[in-house]
Amino acid sequence: MTTSKPIPAVSFQTARTGASTKSNEMGMRPMQERAYAKRGEQYLLIKSPPASGKSRALMFIALDKLHNQGIEQAIIVVPEKSIGGSFMDEPLRKFGFWSNWEVKPQWNLCNAPGPDEERVDPSKIKAVGQFLASGDKVLVCTHATFRFAVEQLGVEAFDNRLIAVDEFHHVSASEDNRLGSHLADFIRRDKAHIVAMTGSYFRGDALPVLIPEDEAKFEMVTYTYYEQLNGYEHLKALNIVYFFYTGRYLTAIEAVLDPAKKTIVHIPSVNSRESTKDKIKEVNEIMDYLGEWQGADPTTGFHRVKLPDGHVIKIADLVDDSDGSQRSKVLNALKDPTHKNDRDHVDIIIALGMAKEGFDWIWCEHALTVGYRSSLTEIIQIIGRATRDAPGKENATFTNLIAEPDASEAAVVGAINDTLKAIAASLLMEQVLAPRFTFTPKDTGPIEDFDYGPGGYKEGETNVGVREATGQLHFEIKGLVEPKSDEAQRICKEDLNEVITQFVQDKNNLEQGMFNEETVPQEITQLKMGKIVRDRYPELDEEDQESVRQHAIAALNLTQKAKEIASGLDTGIGDNEKVNTALIDGVRKFAMDVRDLDIDLIDSINPFEAAYSVLAKSMDEKVLKQVQSVISAKKVKISPEEARDLAERALRFKKERGRLPEITSQDAWEKRMAEGVAAFARYRAQASNA
Repeated sequence: MTTSKPIPAVSFQTARTGASTKSNEMGMRPMQERAYAKRGEQYLLIKSPPASGKSRALMFIALDKLHNQGIEQAIIVVPEKSIGGSFMDEPLRKFGFWSNWEVKPQWNLCNAPGPDEERVDPSKIKAVGQFLASGDKVLVCTHATFRFAVEQLGVEAFDNRLIAVDEFHHVSASEDNRLGSHLADFIRRDKAHIVAMTGSYFRGDALPVLIPEDEAKFEMVTYTYYEQLNGYEHLKALNIVYFFYTGRYLTAIEAVLDPAKKTIVHIPSVNSRESTKDKIKEVNEIMDYLGEWQGADPTTGFHRVKLPDGHVIKIADLVDDSDGSQRSKVLNALKDPTHKNDRDHVDIIIALGMAKEGFDWIWCEHALTVGYRSSLTEIIQIIGRATRDAPGKENATFTNLIAEPDASEAAVVGAINDTLKAIAASLLMEQVLAPRFTFTPKDTGPIEDFDYGPGGYKEGETNVGVREATGQLHFEIKGLVEPKSDEAQRICKEDLNEVITQFVQDKNNLEQGMFNEETVPQEITQLKMGKIVRDRYPELDEEDQESVRQHAIAALNLTQKAKEIASGLDTGIGDNEKVNTALIDGVRKFAMDVRDLDIDLIDSINPFEAAYSVLAKSMDEKVLKQVQSVISAKKVKISPEEARDLAERALRFKKERGRLPEITSQDAWEKRMAEGVAAFARYRAQASNA
């Protein structure tokens, strides 16, 4: 490997309180109990991280609707067949609930043979109709089965039924999203109950999951990553790392793939820059690096590989789909419930497009992903594979292995964009995993159950309170506009992550904030964020829109400032400590050091300064110059004809001086020629893709 550039984005130390794994007298964990309390709602949205127990929460709610609310049937809809296993029979009575969860085998269509895409398998659509006409209570099917069934049977066929949609972020408000369109029809008809569940209520693109007026009908249940991880019994730390490399990823992977750790390796899409375009060969090369192949187990289909120290590890290959029977054997072995708690059943899983959402392998401690994933939703789902709590598992790591921008690389623009996205994701992950913020104007007064430090709440000062049990922070901000309407209050309480997601993942915002020295922070924080809020929540009046904008910018900036301060603190956690408060103490210190934390200050902080700092520390001068030249070129308006002329002059310049013009040159003419070269390359790329 020629170059390695690790960029730590998040290092989260948990308190290991055990709270999120403890059950009440009905067998419900905290998130499930919170959701069950809202079981009477017609429309319910559960936002909760992977491994928090959403599947079982749905079982509790569905059983109550079937037995106590007059709902005739429950239809559980999952994105792919492998997730259907999460809704198999559960002996809930054994743990204190008043009924067991039972699904008759013929109605778990995820176990039926055939592909997920039912255009070639109409039998499952027919089965949905047969179920609706039966007296049985529960059916499990894929999103695809459900979509086609609704098209064939009509929305009215599902009246007085519960429709539970798992991995709800697959839905979007786009007219092209058929599942989203069907759900909008159900909401308009208003005769079915809907429970939606997701670990990340954002999609990674600019599309909202639901239009605002439909979303407003849902009662929200939110359980944060902070609550989930902090309440584990075994897991002590979660680390998220971006690792940049040059050359081939199959060489670079040696630096990050540790065969001693239970690992899921997601190799890159064959369409990505990182891919060699031969996925089978890539898997073989990874196994060759690890050791000597000893053959495949005839029962499980797992590859057996002998390490240099003589230890033999088992590797599940989910990439090779050339032999359907072999692939089914491997999948069935991974889903075998008799081995769910067997740590030694498998050691490494290599996947492409699988083993993400809903894939339950509690022993996974390292999720290693090659190639940038453009959707933050996908990143969170992959991280969720490693954050299951399990005995003896103290650390979990997500590593994203990304091709580093190379100044000599022809596809440098793509490389730069990947880098920007990676930095944006690292910014955002800090917010996603951080405690929740509550903002109020200065001197509003203390909130119950919050600790305001030595001496308590102080009138006339900028106060910061902490509720350690949930990780919530209360900030007072001078001049803050408070939300007036119930919807604006809900957004400020529940949806700031979604607002910040859209803001940070906007590539134009990121490029301006990081590389355009002429951009003042207020242009980004006020104008750009203001537009996002207006477009996302058009039903709010101007004052409420401004309140949401201020809350979102405050949360983003304070999280970044807290991370900056906390990075200089001791983040270790001893066995006798109640909770690791590095982030909390850092934010408190920052706030108390500022005499008047106000909106002018919040708006004057560039939220991307931290990202640029990380990028600058992690890249050499040559690469940084190339990064800046690509971004600068995008800001320059040059016609195709002028770009061609400047490119020709740049070639003459190269013949005379032995190098191309540099866009960072102090000489205005040399800089203009370099801008022309970049623009000409961009026009040629656009023409070739047309």
